[in-house]
Amino acid sequence: MANIKSAKKRILVTEAKTARNKAVKSACKTAIKKVEATVAAKDKAAAEVALKEAIVTIEKAGSKGIYHKNNVARKVSRLTKMVNGVA
Repeated sequence: MANIKSAKKRILVTEAKTARNKAVKSACKTAIKKVEATVAAKDKAAAEVALKEAIVTIEKAGSKGIYHKNNVARKVSRLTKMVNGVA
């Protein structure tokens, strides 16, 4: 355990940031699952709506530094490709 005051503060700050990052990542995963569910149901209109919401969530996480920009691009690309494949 840390004895120095600044080290104790860093531990607290890190815990807070970790919790925030975890919540944002969880929200992204939920948005992705919603898109996948609508694609599985072959509902094109609902899939496009879910895709827009997912893109916003994922890109917001990327802008906050939770995901790398290439990771964001890959996730968005895969989801878009999935939705475009629905007939």
